[in-house]
Amino acid sequence: MKHLVIAGYGMVAQRFLEALTERDGTHWQVTVLAEEHRPAYDRVRLTSWFEGAELDLGGPPPGVQVRLGTPAIQVDRERKLINGEIPYDALVLATGSRPFVPPFPGAESCLVYRTIEDLEAMRAAASGKKTGVVLGGGLLGLEAANALRGMGLSTHVVEFAPRLMPMQVDEGGGAILKRHIDALGVTVHTGRGCVGVDRHIMTFADGGTLEADVVVIAAGIRPRDELVDLPKGPRGGYLVDESCATEDPAIWAIGECAALQGVCYGLVAPGYAMAEVVADRLTGGTATMATPDTSTKLKLLGVDVASFGTPFAEGLDVVITDQVTGVYAKLLLTDDAQTLLGGILVGDAAAYPSLRACLGGPLPASPLSVLSGQTSTPLNDGAQVCSCHAVTKAQVTNAITLGCADVPALKECTKAGTGCGSCVPLLKQLLTECGVQQSKALCEHFDLSRQELFDVIRVRQITSFNLLIAEHGRGRGCDICKPAVASILASMSNGYILDGEQAALQDTNDHFLANIQRDGTYSVVPRIPGGEITPDKLIVVGEVARDFGLYTKITGGQRIDLFGARVEQLPQIWRRLVDAGFESGHAYGKALRTVKSCVGSTWCRYGVQDSVRLAIELELRYRGLRAPHKIKSAVSGCARECAEARSKDFGVIATEQGWNLYVGGNGGFKPRHADLFLTDVSTEDLIRTIDRFLMYYIRTADRLQRTASWIEAMEGGLDHLREVIIDDSLGLCAELDAMIARHVESYADEWRETLDDPQRLARFVSFVNAPDTPDPEINFTFERGQKVPR
Repeated sequence: MKHLVIAGYGMVAQRFLEALTERDGTHWQVTVLAEEHRPAYDRVRLTSWFEGAELDLGGPPPGVQVRLGTPAIQVDRERKLINGEIPYDALVLATGSRPFVPPFPGAESCLVYRTIEDLEAMRAAASGKKTGVVLGGGLLGLEAANALRGMGLSTHVVEFAPRLMPMQVDEGGGAILKRHIDALGVTVHTGRGCVGVDRHIMTFADGGTLEADVVVIAAGIRPRDELVDLPKGPRGGYLVDESCATEDPAIWAIGECAALQGVCYGLVAPGYAMAEVVADRLTGGTATMATPDTSTKLKLLGVDVASFGTPFAEGLDVVITDQVTGVYAKLLLTDDAQTLLGGILVGDAAAYPSLRACLGGPLPASPLSVLSGQTSTPLNDGAQVCSCHAVTKAQVTNAITLGCADVPALKECTKAGTGCGSCVPLLKQLLTECGVQQSKALCEHFDLSRQELFDVIRVRQITSFNLLIAEHGRGRGCDICKPAVASILASMSNGYILDGEQAALQDTNDHFLANIQRDGTYSVVPRIPGGEITPDKLIVVGEVARDFGLYTKITGGQRIDLFGARVEQLPQIWRRLVDAGFESGHAYGKALRTVKSCVGSTWCRYGVQDSVRLAIELELRYRGLRAPHKIKSAVSGCARECAEARSKDFGVIATEQGWNLYVGGNGGFKPRHADLFLTDVSTEDLIRTIDRFLMYYIRTADRLQRTASWIEAMEGGLDHLREVIIDDSLGLCAELDAMIARHVESYADEWRETLDDPQRLARFVSFVNAPDTPDPEINFTFERGQKVPR
């Protein structure tokens, strides 16, 4: 029997062993030399280790001998021996890469981000520390930043290039990505190079400094190609041909240590493709490497980022930039606009799987309609669904036909979705297209939908996320289920949202009860019910804006937005506003935002009802009501509709006989007019119906589902809704009435509650160790008489 030795045991080596087994490589006696003391694990999901995720890849196939903690350190090519004692007839080099550490003074005191041991070192180093800095704004750098942020450190990312992720996104995409990451409280420094670290002070080439208790270097990788003296690529790595063979016919190289046509690829998909080729060659095949697919889709610090094809090539580009929702999309096409060459998606990468499958071919419709989601993207049978394992649509649909009824079954059968995981949404789509009903599980930590979790919390009277996940879930939760559960707990009137464990569950803005802006400052939006404000209160708002140097703007919802407040200024601003009779407008929460109104019959000669009075009554009734998504409303005093009530989640228009109620409208990316639900009803009946509408929505909608899509997805639509909240077909009305009564009775202003508690106030500082020091990175310039971010 021939001897096969694999030097290295990472993800690519594991895939090679599986591919060899699939091809019946039983004539090889296989030995794996592993440097680490654990079997191969999933480095793509490395950050999830902090959340308790299982990263193990399943171990070696039967019959394979793995020597853990035994790296290959010497190769005798003449005698074909490894470490002087292990014979080989074929040697596969899968030694991977090492972190690149720039040669600046103090680099030896920094950490790196590559292995589980590195993560353990990060956790130990971060204990009791306040500030963490990551050198490198690429894929690994942002993952490392997320890890530091998750450990409670004030986190900075330093990138030498002028934008984040310079290898994957362009200038426009980098700008939107930076805005998202700024909004999370992570400070980004682009275009800056570190020249030294000394005693927790990082020094930049421009002369600036930054305090850094923990420094993690994630500035790229270098191939580990020192084991064997063989020809190397221009930037390192064992030079291999299209069969992944080196100059020595008995030695092959795969993964990050291989330079295919002179290029080293630091992604898992090319490494898996190389593993398949070498496994095929060692079992008598003739497989060759095509140009690797370098497409990537990741969720970095909760932000979707995708890059596919060749988005930086020459051609025609179509770009959508939505500063409001933080979405950037670019498609690159050939000069005749007939062929998709590549693309970049930031903020919303839902279209990534189907768009990537269209690479090299035409789009099904105009680029704008495809990017806006107005046109679905059909796939042909040969379209590649999974780039990590080169799985086509035909292979997936065939597996579904043979009985695969869910994503785990498809993963096991085809391996699609077992690499980077970016094709999982497309697998779900194909299951649906094939008529297979899909799970409504909220996320991987709960098998229940949001509606089912709401009912569990309500019936069991659960008051904490930890108890909920212990009894009805698994793991430690994620950025999907934590805010969703936080919203449910808040809607059940579970007290101040920043007390105890609830603080760790909240979305970014809720952490500071204010909206974070692109420069790291916050905006303050006091509630002004119905848009009605006394001159004295108006003067107070103006004085606060003047004294704190805030940018002021009247919003579309009849509010005054005060921009540019530093985090340590928020309590001072709130105190002035609260003392004048204002309260939080909840502009930061998934909650009721505003009830807009016209002046109604009080002033307008066309008004037929007092729209201002009703708008104020509705806003004060529903203020602070937490929901799956934000809620907006309006009341118009006549059919001329000056308050634009039909573009709201619920809108009211006055009639001669009473009020008309409209539900399910919204503005935004996909505007929708609300539908007429009731006509000529009294104020009492109107409010009771809105009560039940809102509570039924909160109880049954999916996470981040607006009322418009909730009604559209509802079986029976408006008719079903009428049956439930008017005819009481499900017997729920008494319970819905009790829920809203409990909310009204228990409402408390979050600003005032914060001001009345010194412990709660302690979180509102830019620097924990220097609470009175403003953030030096915040700078302003002036436009049209007001300050704006520089």
